[in-house]
Amino acid sequence: MPRLGVNIDHVATIREARRTFEPDPVLAAAFCEKAGCDGIVCHLRKDRRHVNDADLESLKKTVTTRLNQEMSVDPEIVDIACRILPDQATIVPENRQEITTEGGLDVVANFQKIKKVVAKLLGLGIEVSLFIDPEPEQLKASLDSGAGTVEFHTGKYALIFSAGNDVSGELALLRDMTALGLKKGLTVCAGHGLTYENVLPVARIDGMHELNIGHSIISRAVFVGIGEAVRKMKALIK
Repeated sequence: MPRLGVNIDHVATIREARRTFEPDPVLAAAFCEKAGCDGIVCHLRKDRRHVNDADLESLKKTVTTRLNQEMSVDPEIVDIACRILPDQATIVPENRQEITTEGGLDVVANFQKIKKVVAKLLGLGIEVSLFIDPEPEQLKASLDSGAGTVEFHTGKYALIFSAGNDVSGELALLRDMTALGLKKGLTVCAGHGLTYENVLPVARIDGMHELNIGHSIISRAVFVGIGEAVRKMKALIK
């Protein structure tokens, strides 16, 4: 059974809509852990559009499961991760104009820069994951960079699913790339666009270690509460 990491960014997004102090993403993280999630995910962006530095510092002090900081390779953000020391850092692409992450990290094209950041984080005892598209060349470059974990971008699968089209080809790709990653000794996770409706086929992939889900859980929490939303997702993937 895959573990469940809950991304609490969108709790902070609601807070920032009014530029006030509530809802508190740190409190949300505590409720998620109480409901049985296996880790907390947050993305400290360069523009601080949702989670901010104080949130990250508080999460480091209060998270009792695992803290996974999503981050770019921007030097300022890397330095913050090196100071905060999250349990895991997931390196993602970041575009200031995007609404959400639009695709996987191009490890091939940015190999030397990514490898340098990976080494710096690993040297401080931070586990490193690379958020990539499920492609053989990106998988190989991730392995060569020194990262021990990859997280496959499931956005394309989610879009095909939501359009009501056949997802068998994309699922086969995810299964094949997961098997290849495991064969190479990598830990394999997945995330992006996963919902209560489309998560089961991905959760059933042999060897899938963790699913990181945010928007769908926080959306449901608006109606049923965050604890029930997390428990429902956890039950689905179980």
